[in-house]
Amino acid sequence: MADPADTNPNTGDNRPALALHVPEPRSRPGDPVNFADVEISEPGAQPRPDESAKPEDMKDLAYSLIRVLGDDNKAHGPWDPKLDPETLRTMLGHMAMVRAFDERMFRGQRQGKTSFYMKCTGEEATSVAASMALASDDMVFPSYRQQGILIARGYPLIEMINQIYSNKGDKLKGRQLPIMYSSREHSFFSISGNLATQTPQAVGWAMASAIKGDSRIAATWVGEGSTAEGDFHSACTFATVYNAPVILNIINNQWAISSFSGFAGAERTTFAARALGYGLAGLRVDGNDALACFAAQQWAANRARANQGPTLIEYFTYRAEGHSTSDDPSGYRSAQEREEWPLGDPVMRLKNHLIAIGEWDEDRQQAMDLKCAEEVKATTKEAEKNGILGHGMHQPFNTMFEDVFEELPWHLKEQAAQATHEREVKWPEGRPKS
Repeated sequence: MADPADTNPNTGDNRPALALHVPEPRSRPGDPVNFADVEISEPGAQPRPDESAKPEDMKDLAYSLIRVLGDDNKAHGPWDPKLDPETLRTMLGHMAMVRAFDERMFRGQRQGKTSFYMKCTGEEATSVAASMALASDDMVFPSYRQQGILIARGYPLIEMINQIYSNKGDKLKGRQLPIMYSSREHSFFSISGNLATQTPQAVGWAMASAIKGDSRIAATWVGEGSTAEGDFHSACTFATVYNAPVILNIINNQWAISSFSGFAGAERTTFAARALGYGLAGLRVDGNDALACFAAQQWAANRARANQGPTLIEYFTYRAEGHSTSDDPSGYRSAQEREEWPLGDPVMRLKNHLIAIGEWDEDRQQAMDLKCAEEVKATTKEAEKNGILGHGMHQPFNTMFEDVFEELPWHLKEQAAQATHEREVKWPEGRPKS
């Protein structure tokens, strides 16, 4: 007979009381940083399966960490993509440009020149190196921290800055939030602030490419927090059912805007392991190792082109800065985390690798950084001639009625005429059209 003292006061019987688990991060502001639970595989230790391997035969790669660059700054193991020095220098140059661009645009936001910006400091390899492994016309469906893809594909910096400033040179006519770029010419799908919508879109595009017998594949990027969205799981289902030629890249940078990755499931398993339940190939990669990022994306791209199926890749990295200019990370995480992150900085690691193989030096790195900073500064001044936030040099008023219908319907024509009349009444002496 149960002891009356064991009676559950909430139910009146002896069934044990249930308890809700709320995930807690490793440390809070003021706490010492402890990354002891982060398991880091030895560089070169992970096998590289054939690109036609069955997902169930490569499960271990969803739990370990694919790494190429070692502490000696040399490349190790079967995942070494064996890139030539010129390609490595190009990759480093793109990453340096992304960092210089981020610094200038962050400063511009603080000066009131734009309303919003998002840096990708510490995550450059997950966009630059990964996108360089794709064909230039493969369709990419990014999230909001993949400016490196556009830079690697040669998109003009001035077009990016015009969009950030929403000025009269903005090709998107001020209709998107800053940093939500779009470029059909660079196979770069429009960024959406609605998280994870790009994942089923990428799968659908890849399915259409397969239906047409095209040769182009699709790749999409999503943050680890966004994998909790239903859209992501729908994308995984369609990708595996229809064998879509698509790559699903998860950027696990440890933090959403103010909550850590545990709220998306990181306490229970890896994000790459989510692939296994869907029958997808799953890879987990050191996201601060540019060579590993390139190699994993190249493997997945080759697999997709050979009609062997989609791949889900988790890039294990760290968001070194705030979520955005609207965020203060000191309110929810330890200030020492950035320095204590065990996988280092992707730009420094690639630079040190080039130096170690005798193809680079500190003087050339300093010159590269200065050149990038000067180019961004000069381009920013040129873009500012088209206007900045709140200075009136924006898209003409009538453009708000354009670009939705091929031929403007009657009711919008009436609205446009009414709006124009109201402006003329309000500003009888005329208001600048720009």
